[in-house]
Amino acid sequence: MLKMRTLVTALALAGSVSAVHAAGSLPKTAPAPADNPTTQEKVVLGQMLYHDPRLSSTGTVSCASCHNTMLGGDDNRPNSMGVNGQTGGRSAPTVWNSAFNQVQFWDGRAASLEEQAAGPVTNPIEMGMKSWDDVVERLKTIEGYQDAFEKAFGKDSISKDNATKAIAAYERTLITPNSPFDKYVDGDKDALTEQQVRGMKKAVELGCTGCHSGPAFNGAGAFQKFPVNSNGYFEAQYHFKKDKGLAEVTKNAEDEHMWKVPTLRNIALTAPYMHNGSVATLEEAVKLMGKLQLGQDLAKDDIADIVVFLNGLTGEFPKQAMPVLPGTPGRAFK
Repeated sequence: MLKMRTLVTALALAGSVSAVHAAGSLPKTAPAPADNPTTQEKVVLGQMLYHDPRLSSTGTVSCASCHNTMLGGDDNRPNSMGVNGQTGGRSAPTVWNSAFNQVQFWDGRAASLEEQAAGPVTNPIEMGMKSWDDVVERLKTIEGYQDAFEKAFGKDSISKDNATKAIAAYERTLITPNSPFDKYVDGDKDALTEQQVRGMKKAVELGCTGCHSGPAFNGAGAFQKFPVNSNGYFEAQYHFKKDKGLAEVTKNAEDEHMWKVPTLRNIALTAPYMHNGSVATLEEAVKLMGKLQLGQDLAKDDIADIVVFLNGLTGEFPKQAMPVLPGTPGRAFK
């Protein structure tokens, strides 16, 4: 009987590892919606808008301030800082590979990159503009944006809809393929070290890939309760339950502490961790996920192996030239 159970466990593990392999490497291009096909002109405009702090009320905060494309796509802060030094209660998710998310924001309240791009601009804590009408009027005063919008969308096309479409088109180019894991599943069995392979198998055995599935290790739009297992000691230390997640949006009790499953891609670069940025190290994050999600006290060696494997999910970042933003020659910007 014991041998049979061991065989069944081994076969199940082998099947799960095969499923991870079958998910394949990260695609090098992201699909675009029918109403916003990607064009180079949109990408150029979107990159300018993404990096322009003039989309904020104080002229000091851009999309890139919190989602830095010169870093891991976030800001490595527990809570991002918006206009006038204000901070919210959540950690900025990475923008890298966000094109492969089925929903956006930690609570999944936006169904697309276009919808997501509209939110922070008028959030009073983030970029602080009173309305998108004010944003549009501001952009219309900048001759360079008039030209860029015309190239991307046609004459007299400066609008909220087109601005968010351009930002989303740019974000769909922010993909980090060719990680050691990608090379491994594509056939290069030397791309991962023995310890990384061991960590991958342990992650599968524990059930980590039950939520963090698919090429982006993000569950393809799945939501998951966090924490699953209550723990007073950890709650007092990290305050995970202070934020009710999806329920903050829906106001439904059954949605309390439900969160979009975040990608594990480039996770070694995006500390601190969890929705509130309260966990400083990847080792601690793995330990906590084992305890709070899986109900297991992970051995130090297993934690070390999993962390090394997660480092193998860091991909190659595309080379980017920072945009030259349209100026306002001869006058102060207001």
